Amino acid sequence: MPVSKSVSSTDIREALERVRSRIEAAAVRSGRAAAEIILVAVTKGARPEAVRAAQEAGLTVFGENRVQEAQEKIAAAGPGCEWHLVGHLQSNKTPAAVTLFQLIHSVDSVRLAQKIDQEALAQGRVMPVLLEINISGEEQKYGFAPEEIYSAIDAVKELPNLKVLGLMGIAPNTADPEPRRQAFRKLKGLFTVCKGMIPMKALSMGMSDDFEIAIEEGATMVRLGRAIFT
Repeated sequence: MPVSKSVSSTDIREALERVRSRIEAAAVRSGRAAAEIILVAVTKGARPEAVRAAQEAGLTVFGENRVQEAQEKIAAAGPGCEWHLVGHLQSNKTPAAVTLFQLIHSVDSVRLAQKIDQEALAQGRVMPVLLEINISGEEQKYGFAPEEIYSAIDAVKELPNLKVLGLMGIAPNTADPEPRRQAFRKLKGLFTVCKGMIPMKALSMGMSDDFEIAIEEGATMVRLGRAIFT
């Protein structure tokens, strides 16, 4: 059931104002400006009209979890928006993902990176991506193990049609904020080391339940769905 079925333009505008205020406060606590944080509005479950309302409220960067749900929403938003794939990418959906999105957050294997590189070559483009790290250690989550990321970077940096912009991770599923903070801190540490191997600027971490902690720990992108669309 779409989460936004009863959400009005006013609801979205007011939710966005609250979110931006919280982002600004968290950025100040981390010694940064709110302008340094990219808000990715995740449209999973949202109707196309909700996406249009979010665009009218000033959002320009959107994320979608599934390739097959993106096309109608991208068409509804029209020009002037940037679209990111933030969910797991199945190999057979790679051609569509390279066509539809401006950034893929969820590259979780060297094999997938190679597949994206091949498809980007076929489409005559260089595909920006983030490498996903399983910072929670939970078996149900995707991503490179933290100890694998260095060899993964050595492999993917040789792919000519792939541009690695940074890292992405998802905190453990717990109501306790401290394990989430520790996971984000660990990812920031990996990011700092990886920047010495390949130029990186994007650290995508933090969702509706924990984005303020993520910003405090160094996130440059936060991926928010429920905080905006419900």
